[in-house]
Amino acid sequence: MAYQFTPLSLERLLVPVTRAGEALTRLDERLARSPVREGWIGRMHFHDAVAALWVQGELVHIEDLVLHDARMDIRAPTHELTRAHSMLRTRRKILANKPDWALSRDGMRQLAGSGAMEEEPDDVVTLGGEGTPGAGPLDGFDDDEPSNRLAGEFATIDAVLERSSAVLDGLETKSRSLSAPERDSLIYDRDWNEGERLSEWNTVVAQTEGLPAVLRAAILSDAWSEIEVLQHASWLGPLFVAALLRQTAITTNHLACLNIGLRNIPIERRRSRDRTTRLLAFLDAIHQSALAGLKEHDRLMLAREQMERRLKNRRSSSNLPRLIEMVLARPLVSTTMIQSELKLTRQGVLNLVGELNLREITGRKRFQAWGVV
Repeated sequence: MAYQFTPLSLERLLVPVTRAGEALTRLDERLARSPVREGWIGRMHFHDAVAALWVQGELVHIEDLVLHDARMDIRAPTHELTRAHSMLRTRRKILANKPDWALSRDGMRQLAGSGAMEEEPDDVVTLGGEGTPGAGPLDGFDDDEPSNRLAGEFATIDAVLERSSAVLDGLETKSRSLSAPERDSLIYDRDWNEGERLSEWNTVVAQTEGLPAVLRAAILSDAWSEIEVLQHASWLGPLFVAALLRQTAITTNHLACLNIGLRNIPIERRRSRDRTTRLLAFLDAIHQSALAGLKEHDRLMLAREQMERRLKNRRSSSNLPRLIEMVLARPLVSTTMIQSELKLTRQGVLNLVGELNLREITGRKRFQAWGVV
């Protein structure tokens, strides 16, 4: 049955819609002229990716995600960490393109897959496109990333082992390409027509034109959850909704971090049987995400002012300004990351960190990481 979004209880929705829209607009206006805008965006990408996993019941430490993104893992990346990194790169890709790209035909093809939405095994994490090993909603990113290469190789090995076992057991196997291994029916529902479900969601997108952008975002988020468009990439829903808010000029200077707000909403409200309750919960999530963004922005502005006081009487060749920008753009920085970025020795890094009085986050003597208080 197609998703029905009418009739709406406008009396209950009007005030939350207005409040959420005002908060988002206030945050976007503050970022438009902010000297820490780029740093704020970089940090919030990480926080939103971690929050998205939290909403799905998974735990990923932001320290691990930052190090994984810098390709400086101190342990083998988990499946959850790889998924969080996919979300992180997807956010960056959406923001790097034009506002109307994500919801265009080409954008949705790249982000959600094309055609019948062929998928790779779950080890690959992302949706497959055209049967290409390791391809998915992040086509066009760094294809030689270690996690993607390993995932594609593991998928190929699994296919070889499965076919070899069938031959040894005397079973006939259909000839198929090693680049398109058959999906495990225990993991993938073969009757799940993702193309049809995505078309149904796009119908809701068209039907909601003319409604206030924030209310439209809440309806589309609810429709994405109710239709269950993608089997193993439900996290794309909030990103498409955030892209819609950017496309409609509500957030022209950033990509809304909706998962940060959703994390603060009780699951009883997010998963309520009453549609209006779910819509109100999402509107509250938008409002809370905007408030969290404003709070983080003010904190970064204060930290920047405090650190820049230490630049007085410094040589023009000092590395402190570059370290300040680096610290503001990431939730944390490690010794190795600073060494790689600034081309300094370990002792030089420790001296710079000491001058900025950064907070050590891990509590370790080795593999230390610092961030702003």
